[in-house]
Amino acid sequence: MRLNKLFASMLFVGASFSGTVLADTFQPFEVTDIQVEGLQRVALGAALLSLPVKVGDTVDQLKIQQAIKSLYASTNFENISVSHDGGVLIVKVTERPTISAVTFEGNKDIKDEQLQESLDGSGVKVGESLDRTMLTGIEKGLQDFYYGVGKYGAKVEAQVINLPRNRVELKFKFTEGLAAEIRQINVVGNKEFTDAELIGMLELKDYVAWWDLFGERRYQKQKLQADLETIKTYYHNKGYIRFEVTSTQVAMTPDRKGLYITINVNEGEKYKVKDVNLTGDLMGREELMKSILPIKAGDMYNGGDVTFTEEMYSKYLGRFGYAYPEVKTYPEIDDKTKEVTLNINIKPGKRVYVRSVNFTGNTVTKDEVMRRELRQMEGAWLNSAQVEQSKARLNRLGFFETVDTETIQVPGTDDLVDVAVKVKEQPSGSFNAGVGYGTESGLSLQFGVQQNNFLGTGNQAGVSLSTNKYSKNVNLSYTDPYWTKDGVSLGGSVYWNEFDANEANLERYKNSSYGVALNSGFPINEYNRINGGIGYRHNTISEISAYEQALRFYNIYREDDPNADLSFDNFELSLGWYRSTLNRGTFPTDGSSQRLSGKMTVPGSDLQYFKTDFDTNYYFPITRSHSFVLLARGRLGYGNGYGQFNDNDQILPFWENYYSGGSTSLRGFKSNSVGPRSFYLFRGSEPCAPDPSGDGCSLPGDPNSIQVSSGRSIGGNAIATASMELIVPTPFLDEAYTNSVRTSFFVDAGNVWDTEFDFAKYQTLPAEEFDKLQDYSDPGRIRASWGLSLQWLSPMGPMVFSLAWPIKEYEGDQTEIFSFNIGKTF
Repeated sequence: MRLNKLFASMLFVGASFSGTVLADTFQPFEVTDIQVEGLQRVALGAALLSLPVKVGDTVDQLKIQQAIKSLYASTNFENISVSHDGGVLIVKVTERPTISAVTFEGNKDIKDEQLQESLDGSGVKVGESLDRTMLTGIEKGLQDFYYGVGKYGAKVEAQVINLPRNRVELKFKFTEGLAAEIRQINVVGNKEFTDAELIGMLELKDYVAWWDLFGERRYQKQKLQADLETIKTYYHNKGYIRFEVTSTQVAMTPDRKGLYITINVNEGEKYKVKDVNLTGDLMGREELMKSILPIKAGDMYNGGDVTFTEEMYSKYLGRFGYAYPEVKTYPEIDDKTKEVTLNINIKPGKRVYVRSVNFTGNTVTKDEVMRRELRQMEGAWLNSAQVEQSKARLNRLGFFETVDTETIQVPGTDDLVDVAVKVKEQPSGSFNAGVGYGTESGLSLQFGVQQNNFLGTGNQAGVSLSTNKYSKNVNLSYTDPYWTKDGVSLGGSVYWNEFDANEANLERYKNSSYGVALNSGFPINEYNRINGGIGYRHNTISEISAYEQALRFYNIYREDDPNADLSFDNFELSLGWYRSTLNRGTFPTDGSSQRLSGKMTVPGSDLQYFKTDFDTNYYFPITRSHSFVLLARGRLGYGNGYGQFNDNDQILPFWENYYSGGSTSLRGFKSNSVGPRSFYLFRGSEPCAPDPSGDGCSLPGDPNSIQVSSGRSIGGNAIATASMELIVPTPFLDEAYTNSVRTSFFVDAGNVWDTEFDFAKYQTLPAEEFDKLQDYSDPGRIRASWGLSLQWLSPMGPMVFSLAWPIKEYEGDQTEIFSFNIGKTF
């Protein structure tokens, strides 16, 4: 934009023609014929149209001069001479050459595309005629641009290379040179704040630490202007209403490689607020508007508070349809008492109504899917709060990378606007067909479509077939989030799964399951939703290692053969509550979400158990631009059995245990590896099983001859995890990708427990062996890790890269510094 302005100013100066005009001095005569010589590209008819003389006219010296000016104004000619032979008017012209090519050489700070765009806007482009008088202005404009970024040794030369048939190549040669570095920044006149305090808040720097890889001391004129505003705002926010920057000097070293910047300021003194008056049209809400006034008499003057107050009242009026209010503060300053009276004048203007809401950028998502999320209705008065709420709801869909709204006044009216909603769509699902890899899952083959915006309808549909080293899955699902116009959802799924725990860092067992589920959701308000469902699931459990915790389960449900397969048919009920104030569905930067869910098997099912989970996420933006965000996450879960089977209390099936570790929780530890470990009892090489009567090992012989050995992770019936993340801008990444790539530094902590296993049965074991059991049970041990995470919403699906190092671990823990997965849900 700045480059265009420089070109415009220079080209305006160069637009006036100059050159030698050859014209005879003659007496007036009558034109009997007109001849134009030297035409090549320009048609004779076009030249005559630009000539304000025709056969039969009587011309004199003044008329000839006007004719020459008119021909020059056509921009087709660079040299013109006029003579006559009797009554024949002879016009000799030299046409401007046609630009055949425009090339750039040596430019690094300005891209070719920027230069060409600026030249195109000035008419200097391929196919147009060349006006040589403009080149000097272009050269000067480009040099001024380089001066503005501190490159005072830069030179720009425009070369015209003649080609056959009156064509030219226009070449711009750049010698950019090195940018002048800031040697020192000085602030003169400051008393209340030190140089270090003021210079520290500036974007321009005269010192960069050796470890600051992205810092620079390069001078830029625009940054200096912004820094002066930063200092002014800082003083105004501290009560110095009379503060001013009196002058600024930028001095260059003789070698033109260094700069000294001096900022002269006049601080003035601190002022307090004497009184705050609300004037203008308060619409009968004077008491209410005064009650929400954030500035009180006796407060120290704060320019930021004044700006906030103006914006607050503008937004307040916007809720009632006053789209273009004027809220201005007029300070009355008393220099004697060092007080200021703030007169806030409010002009609501005319109430504005919405004619229509228009969508752009949604090439896949249907208008009706977006329109049903709107809270700003057509035909109603414009409500700024409802427009923002509509924007937030569209963001939370997860279909769009960005959502922007703009109110556009309808031409010819002063009380109608259109609301323009511009979106940029992002992948709302994934198509997988091929080979993938993850440090947790190994090599995987997958085919499927998981689409959260199926055919642009907003419905969720999925068909997936996948296999990796520990699982095989087939799943078909479909959900209509607007089964009714009130937002009641209805969906269902059919699935089949095979899971090999041994390949997933767990103690060995296999689980084959299939089932069907039906679910529905009911909105309570804008932020809260209730979900419920019913389903049927069949499980077949096989190849279980005879570790003690699994034998506990077999003692209840199958006492005769620990190696036999078990089958269970269960009917399940689920109920959940979900609340979200997140500003976006994918990679949010503000707001929070909470999810409380529970499921249980219906009494009379083969297994009777329940599970409850609570998840929460809080996003706290640190900067106004949301480039730095603090994320706090937490999870609690508990499950257990209920009722009895064969006179034994039912327990949570071990395949329903909670697990932790991996790229989605407790990063730095291998997937599913955190928590209690299995243990085995042996006498020699013979395994030992606990006696159902509770008397310890059921093998005959001396109990002191029994040994305890550990196995792998088995999970537990309780889980507690927490994370803190600092989300930061991704280095070297173009701003266009900030909503699809996320970088964060994190600290994870938590554990998994088994609260129900009875270790008292094993007290007859040798004391040394019994102590091992306490270690395997993992009671009260909190793991923690820290590291770096990079998440990318790729066209193939979500990708997660993590580098994590444990900061609290225990003997036997399985750690994993690097992890990579594709297809994980964030």
